[in-house]
Amino acid sequence: MATDLSKYSKGDYKVGKNKIVQILWYFTNVFVFKSSVLPFMGLKRFLLKLFGAKIGKNVVIKPCVNIKYPWRLSVGDYTWIGENVWIDNLADVVIGKNCCLSQGVMLETGSHNYNDSQFTLITSPINIADGAWICAKAIVLGGSTVDNQAIIAAGSLFSGYAKPYFIYKGNPAMEVKERKK
Repeated sequence: MATDLSKYSKGDYKVGKNKIVQILWYFTNVFVFKSSVLPFMGLKRFLLKLFGAKIGKNVVIKPCVNIKYPWRLSVGDYTWIGENVWIDNLADVVIGKNCCLSQGVMLETGSHNYNDSQFTLITSPINIADGAWICAKAIVLGGSTVDNQAIIAAGSLFSGYAKPYFIYKGNPAMEVKERKK
């Protein structure tokens, strides 16, 4: 039986900013964030805030990070965003305090309605709570919540709800064990 995805479809998707802001962000993203030439985190935090992101104190943003729309991004204090992270935030992405997004992580808020011949865009937010760790090259899909202190293991594909203090691993990522508190 096919799942009815029509209630999630966004045929009238709105980016949230005008074309001028989008173009300015495109070039800022290419030359500052996706580049390995400018490692200055203070500048990166300033630019993200300038474009509407909510950025906490002492957020680390390593080189070669790709952020689709900063105005749909919120990052808490002392969070680490590693090299080659891709935040494809067509919908809101909220990352809590003291989180770690390791190298090559992908946060993917968009998909397409496979029941529609037009493959209508579907977007849904991602929420990563305080202290969560998304390990290297893991993918977190739209509609997911990774709760406090949860871990998504390296190379995993996660969709759904990760319970606090639990470790998830695999493709699809499944609950493996509880972390020691």
